[in-house]
Amino acid sequence: MKFLMLSRDRMFGSVMIRMQKFQAAAHRRVLVCALALPILALGACSVPLADLPVVGVPAGAPARPAEPGAYPAVHDMPAARTDPVLDPTEQAKVEKDLQAVRQRQEGAARAASQQ
Repeated sequence: MKFLMLSRDRMFGSVMIRMQKFQAAAHRRVLVCALALPILALGACSVPLADLPVVGVPAGAPARPAEPGAYPAVHDMPAARTDPVLDPTEQAKVEKDLQAVRQRQEGAARAASQQ
């Protein structure tokens, strides 16, 4: 009877060891998938969707230029002004003209809304 119990315990122990190995392998697979999915998702962000063969370019879209456009010259400073700055009388005249135009437009807008 004792022999039968020992063999059963050994068999049960080996099954438990196999189950633990299987669970460890399953955990490794889950970990690998959990790490691979964000990496693939971030990698997909770097590919233009129009270049993918499944998506493609819609019909009738213009062809892309052979060379991409140049970046705008952000740090280039404009040339020095050659025109003189307005003197105070000229600036007052321009402001007066702008106020007159604004009043005319407000009057036209009121007349149009009343109709």
